[in-house]
Amino acid sequence: MELASLWRRVRHPFGSAHDAVPSRASGGNLHSTQATESLRALLDDPQIPGAIRTGLAAEFARLEAMLGKLERGELHIAVFGRVSVGKSALANALLGEDAFTVGVLHGTTREAGQRRWQQVADSGVHLIDTPGIDELDGEARERLAWDVAGVSDLVVFVVDGDMTQRERDALALLARTERPLLLALNKADRYGEDERERLLERLREHAAGIVRAEDVVAIAAQPAPLKRLRVDVDGVEHAELVEQVPYLDALRTRLTAVVEREGKTLAALNASLFAGRVADQVGTRIADARRELAGTVIRQYCIAKALAVALNPIPVADLLTAGALDAALVMHLGRVYGLPLTKTEAGTLIAVITAQLAALMGAIWGVHLVASALKGLSAGVSTVVTAGAQGALAWYATELVGRAAEKYLVAGKSWGELGPKRVVTEIVESLDRDSILREAREEILKRLRK
Repeated sequence: MELASLWRRVRHPFGSAHDAVPSRASGGNLHSTQATESLRALLDDPQIPGAIRTGLAAEFARLEAMLGKLERGELHIAVFGRVSVGKSALANALLGEDAFTVGVLHGTTREAGQRRWQQVADSGVHLIDTPGIDELDGEARERLAWDVAGVSDLVVFVVDGDMTQRERDALALLARTERPLLLALNKADRYGEDERERLLERLREHAAGIVRAEDVVAIAAQPAPLKRLRVDVDGVEHAELVEQVPYLDALRTRLTAVVEREGKTLAALNASLFAGRVADQVGTRIADARRELAGTVIRQYCIAKALAVALNPIPVADLLTAGALDAALVMHLGRVYGLPLTKTEAGTLIAVITAQLAALMGAIWGVHLVASALKGLSAGVSTVVTAGAQGALAWYATELVGRAAEKYLVAGKSWGELGPKRVVTEIVESLDRDSILREAREEILKRLRK
């Protein structure tokens, strides 16, 4: 199944019983295997240059961590929320132990912490507690959200009342990470039944389009103790506080259901999405490196062709020399982009490019031809007069041919949807001809003087 369609199918997996996705244990194993193979292939790809691996060291380290997570069959659930809404208390209540520090007056979690929760459907489920979203400034808060969500397979967003603007913004940010979200109203024991239902409806309104209505649940991770009067044997009344058991049934039921049904698939999708982003970065950096090298190659051929045309005293023969250099340039660029071209392919490509250039710039090529013919007149005097100008035009023509060929190669030896006419037109319009011709003349004359 295509990754994008599979992700759409499970990104909101907490549906009610009648629309739940049936158990896909074998499918989950397949998705996990596919993702594992994909990550391993990317990590071991010998075509990725060492410099690019060094520049993306953090991303490759995370890929290694994700690969290990997949191989161990782990699923990570992140708990997000504002300071003191009970994120750590919720994580502790789910774990059944005080693994995370709980602060009374202010949030005490300063960085993301992780603990194993339970084993469900062959998946080791881990909980990740995070700092309060208002303990960090905007930039740090956004970075934390992306970092933790990047290694989490689903997210529980915790609130303790109606959502603030900052909470709504954070929820929208998390939605952009494309992780399945569940919204939990904690400290629900503080509200009467009617008020609690109104709050849940209000939260569903805030989360519309981000969290499904049935995925907004009420919990009490650390309910307030009940005050009770006890009468002793002497008839004396004593007030005492009785600790209450956390109420997490709705949340625990949904989390367990999704892990059983789609846990491995979610973990595989998360890893695959991240691997896809890393692969895109690798591709971009390789393309940038090739583009820089291609620019150097094109400039070298511009100089060579300009000098060959300027110094060749034989009429029209200089144009033949120019054609040979253009073919060599195109074949050289093919090697730069890893798409080698035969002489025939290079000749065909140059013919297409030249035809479009002639249609756009016939006057220039006419001057080019006349200037070439003039070289045979006046005992070579015209050679001196025309060498700089004609060489500059040759330089410019090579720049156009090189850039057009580069577009063709970047598109995988295809003009793509634009077509050669559109591509050549865009290149001609994007290059500053006056600047190029001026630079070319200066460079040619400098070399001629030497």
